Formats: sequence, C-alpha cells, structure tokens
Amino acid sequence: MIPQPNAVRYNDWRMADVAPPAAFAPSIAVSAIVPYYAAPRELALTLAALERQTYPRDLFEVVIVDDGSSAPFAAPPASPLNIRVERQDDRGFGLARARNAGAKAADGDILVFLDCDILVEDDWLAAHARWHHAVSDALTLGLYADVCVDGIDADAVRRETGSLADALAGRPTDPRPNEAHLIRTDNLTSKADDPFRAALGGNLGIGADFFRETGGFDESFTRWGMEEIELAYRAYTLGGLLIPLPDAFGWHQGRASAEGRGERMRQLRVQRAKTANLIAHRGVRGDGAGRIFTVPQYVVSIDCEGISADDALAAVANILADGESDLAVRIESRSQDAERDEWIADAFGSDPRVRVSAASRALADFPASPFHIRIPAATFGKGLIRRLRAGLGDAVVASAPLPDGGGEVSISRAWALNRARRTGKTPSDFGEVRALPTSALKVKASSAPSGGLDGAEPAGYPSPFTRLRHRAREIRGAGGAWRFAKWLAYVARREMRRR
Repeated sequence: MIPQPNAVRYNDWRMADVAPPAAFAPSIAVSAIVPYYAAPRELALTLAALERQTYPRDLFEVVIVDDGSSAPFAAPPASPLNIRVERQDDRGFGLARARNAGAKAADGDILVFLDCDILVEDDWLAAHARWHHAVSDALTLGLYADVCVDGIDADAVRRETGSLADALAGRPTDPRPNEAHLIRTDNLTSKADDPFRAALGGNLGIGADFFRETGGFDESFTRWGMEEIELAYRAYTLGGLLIPLPDAFGWHQGRASAEGRGERMRQLRVQRAKTANLIAHRGVRGDGAGRIFTVPQYVVSIDCEGISADDALAAVANILADGESDLAVRIESRSQDAERDEWIADAFGSDPRVRVSAASRALADFPASPFHIRIPAATFGKGLIRRLRAGLGDAVVASAPLPDGGGEVSISRAWALNRARRTGKTPSDFGEVRALPTSALKVKASSAPSGGLDGAEPAGYPSPFTRLRHRAREIRGAGGAWRFAKWLAYVARREMRRR
C-alpha cells in the first residue's frame, strides 16, 4: 500500500482508510529516533523495551543522537537491534536539534521520535507505523504516563512475559500529560481547532517526507517544553491529520519531584511567551490586541490586477487601519507592470506586514498562518477581519458577494486549503462552508480612490507637490535616495503616458 494524503473532514481520523491491527502487514522501513543526554541507565531500559517490539526487526533501526554527553554513548556490542549513534556538540539544551539530526541521519520512510527514558509496550512501533502505511500526512501522537521504575533493570524488562503494564502494576504513576485535552476534543475528532496541543514529543510519529515538508523541529527552542506542540501546529496548519494512539503507549521512567516540576513549569512559562510568536492561536497567544507577531494570524490577499498604484495603496491602507494588528497583507498582481509593483513595495517598505507577491504564493509565503482572507481592492468599513472571523465560526470557508456582484470576499482555514492542494479536492470536501450576507462587508459607496498620480486627483487627495515633499523627507542614506529616484522616474513616466 502506498500512503495517500488524508481526505477526512476536520480532524476526524476515524474516517481514514487504515488497515485494522489484525490485518496490518508491515512493509515500510521505520527509524526510531532517540535523543540522549547523560542517562545510560534509562537508555538501557528503553533499548531493552525496543528489543521486544513486534514490528519486524529487519524493518526498523534505532538512531540515537547524543546531545554532547561528557561520557559519549556507545552502542551495546551484543544488542540485537540495528543501532546507529550520532553525536552533536554540547551547546546547551539541544533536544530539537538532536531530533532533527536524527531525522537527517535516518534511513526509514517513517520517523518515530522516542525520549531515551520511556519504556514502550511491545506493539508501540507497529501502532505508529500502521497509520503511516496508509496516510502520508499523518502525525501520530503516542501516549505515556510517569511511573516509578526503582528496582527494575534491563534484563528484567527483557524477561517479562506479559506487558510492561503488568510488570509495573501497583507502582505510583502520574496522569497522562495530555489526557484533559483528549477528553475535551473527543480524542481529537471534534471541530476544535487546536488538536496540536495534544502532541508529546517523546512519543510521536510522522512520515519522513511530511516531516521535511513541515520544516522539522524549530531549533531556536533551547529550553524544555513546547517544541513538539509548535511542530504539531505547523503539521496541522499544513493539512496534516493528528491521531492519538492509546495503543502506542510508553512509561516515562520516574515521576517528577516537586522541585523538578517547579523548574519545568518555570521554563514552560518562558517557552509559552516565545511560542506565542509562532503559534497563531488564541489559546496560546491570548488576545494579543495591538501586537505584531512573527507568524501572523490572518493573511489578507488583495487582488490588485488591472488597478492603479494609488488604488492599491489605498486598499492596503484600508486593511491596515481595520483594527486587527495580527495580520499580514499581500498585494497580489498578475500583471506585467513591474514598475507599479515596485512602487507599491517601496511605499510600504518599512512595514513588515506588507509584501507584493504572486497570487499562487499565499500558502508558501505564510505556511503557519491559520486564516487566509481574499478581497478585491475596495474600501470596507472598519472591523472587516473580525466580522469575517465571527462569520466563519467553526466552518472551513465563509464568503460574501460584493454589492455590485463583481466578486466576493472570503476567509478560509489554511489547513483546509492545504488539504485541498494535496488531494486535488476543494476545501468544502473537508468541512462546512458558510455564505455571509453582503451587509457583513460594509463596503463603502466608493472603492479605493482612483486617479492620483495615475489620473485625475480625487477630492481631498494630497497634491503631487505634497507627496513629493513627503517622499523627499523620508530619504535615509544612499539606498533611500536611490528608491526616491526610482519612484520619481516612475511617476514622471506615468504622468507622461496619461497626458
């Protein structure tokens, strides 16, 4: 079976066509990637558990990435496992970097990430791999619980004839870290738009090709926590299917002490502040009123084909003044008027939220932004973006026609657009589509002002002399003088053509 992109509605993984466990026939190579740092006893138990896997041994390897331990790890010479050891320099907490290094070194078409201190049940690898044999863009989320493992050694793990759950029965444990989130979202099958929050980096599976498409783990995470949730967020935004796997279960060796838990919570608070820039979701970011983030929540694409530069500038200014700061504005052009587009780009060159780009580049330009809005170059009443978001609700697409019937305004979820791109279907195949009334747009009687430097001056528009004076005041250095000269030459040519 060749894995195919998922085509389910929302994140309802129950709709995917996957072989049941009894009929599963493994055929794809898997790499278990195990980051390691100075924990030889814990890793010995973990490797002993991997020896018990039911997945065919000739179809999986174990890639251990030593994150700069002072006593480098060496593979046990008598191990029946196919073990390879990679090593990276100690540059502080390097978990994300180690996972990426393991993925780069891996030979398998399926990657399963496992922390070095987690004992996994016998069907752990098969449980992950079964989904990746069928779905090419899945992210499988294994589960684990913290448990006291005092008195257990590697030989005891190998000799155990029952499950590890049997061997660990009666020992103190802590609840599964993501249990509350799974309950709230009905095991990630509801319409909730934050299934990524259930990800646990210490027990996570993904196809090698899809991992590369996501870009891998963000190596700027150099403290404990959140790097796996940020990766899962990008996978979800790209249209991936997030699947909780209770049968891919592991036992984390040791329960966190009160002191250790407090330190982790301190680091997690720092990580959450960082992650708010990267995960454009209200549950992570909060209200964020007035702030600009690294990853914008909304991408507003304005169709500027066949309109003047002044009209385009006015349309962009209208959206920037809309009242929503957590956005990016794309000026789309399919024309050959490179001079006009260069002028527009220069006009907003100091604003990081604005760029000129081809129509087909929206998803590529902003791969992690969850909402894409498309509008014509018109003037709308303030609050358009919030009205569109409210009208969208939990649907995947919402749109409203312009009053003159000359087009429409739409808002779409990026995951549905990406899923449609990957499958050749339409976003409506993956969720609800809503029609909004024209009144929701609050289109002003006149669209963006035409004329200006491209035609007759509209009433109240700055005179050419005023605009020339303002441009001259903005010159900073040789680069600014060069941009001013190009702008002035462009204006002169357009005025000559008009006359």
